Amino acid sequence: MARIVFVGGGIVGVSAATMLANDGHDVTVLERDPTPPPPPDTAWDEWDRRGVNQFRQLHFFLARFRTVAEVELPGLTDAMVAAGALRMNPLAGIPDEITGGWRDGDERFEAVTARRPVGESVIAAFAAKTSGLTIRRGVGVAGLLTSVGPDGVVHVNGVRTESGGDITADLVVDSGGRRSSVPAWLREAGSPGPQEMIEDSGFVYYGRHFRSADGSIPPAFGGLLQHYGSVSVLTLPADNGTWGVGVITSSKDSALRGMLDVDCWERVVRSYPFVAHWIDAEPITDVKLMAKIEDRQRTYVVDGLPVATGIVPLGDAWACTNPSLGRGISLGIVHAAALRSLLREVPLDDARAVATRWGELTAEHAEPWFADTLAIDRHRLAEIEAVIAGRQYETDDRIWNLSNALANAVTKDADLLRRFLKVAMVLERNVDVLSSPGVAERAIALADPTPLPGPDRTELLALVAA
Repeated sequence: MARIVFVGGGIVGVSAATMLANDGHDVTVLERDPTPPPPPDTAWDEWDRRGVNQFRQLHFFLARFRTVAEVELPGLTDAMVAAGALRMNPLAGIPDEITGGWRDGDERFEAVTARRPVGESVIAAFAAKTSGLTIRRGVGVAGLLTSVGPDGVVHVNGVRTESGGDITADLVVDSGGRRSSVPAWLREAGSPGPQEMIEDSGFVYYGRHFRSADGSIPPAFGGLLQHYGSVSVLTLPADNGTWGVGVITSSKDSALRGMLDVDCWERVVRSYPFVAHWIDAEPITDVKLMAKIEDRQRTYVVDGLPVATGIVPLGDAWACTNPSLGRGISLGIVHAAALRSLLREVPLDDARAVATRWGELTAEHAEPWFADTLAIDRHRLAEIEAVIAGRQYETDDRIWNLSNALANAVTKDADLLRRFLKVAMVLERNVDVLSSPGVAERAIALADPTPLPGPDRTELLALVAA
């Protein structure tokens, strides 16, 4: 078995490290943030995770996270629920006249979700019990230990820590997130580094968290993500009777920056009848801004040749995008499970085969979802900016138009509702759902384009300016 070092100890990195340790590997996770995870009941208030900018922003663990965790990390979701995580199925709150009643297979839509600090504290405690896994907090990585192979490709042999100690490894996993320094370190070592696609996602979030007095969660009147012209609203149930509410718009929409003010934010949210009741509770934060969100993808195999061997990117260190669809953690654990499969399939002493095969597995399991998410975001941003400009957004993108039709038909057909949930919960891709016989035709025939109730653009600006 191999010695493996992870650079970064967030949810995805620790989950992957636990999977590999369970396979018998000697795994070390190096996490720069020094604060150890507190118990889940104090994690929200006490845990300082300076390396994770979005630590107390809105988060949701989709059903795909649960389905992978139950197979790859048995017992984890039960531990989350024991700590107060919410086990929920979106079908449970929808009237039978819409769902057609409970069906075999509906359990697949069940999610186990929590606020990020609470969920991560449980995952960290779960990992700490794993034989063969060492998590070293307060240990930053300063660079890579490298050599050059006979084919001229840089090979990573381990890492150099900020304290001066070197740690050798058969494989280094970059789980350092979207701002990982690994590409720069590879270039310093003589590698061309990964090819990078990077641009501003174009979105900004204004979010708050709330708590109920009795531990209950408000009823959902519609989806967790609802679009209203130039803004979208997120209502995300979480742990221990808490939840998050967020307003999302274009980062160019300077007219809405007044929503950083609590009173202004509340006026806006209360103007949407389907979500107003979500803020009739105790606020536990003021308005938190999340901006300058990057769409980024790093390609480590270019024209069939690895830019380096002995190192693989994982999760957000490989690719990340706007989080409004809540896919990040779910796709990260899918990527982690693919890494476990890689090391069962390819011997680490064949470094080039490991790098090449990782590129193939990433392209198979993760890249299509990233491309779908990026396309959805680009269309939604263009739609928002069209509303701001006072015009109708039109596109000839068939998948986008059919996806909108599907979303607008879910209350009219119980089968279409379940197909929509497959996409929303990252169980199937939209292109696969929409290509099923008869789905596109039924969605188009049943789609109700009536906008959700709420202020138009002029009324929204008046609320912000009030």
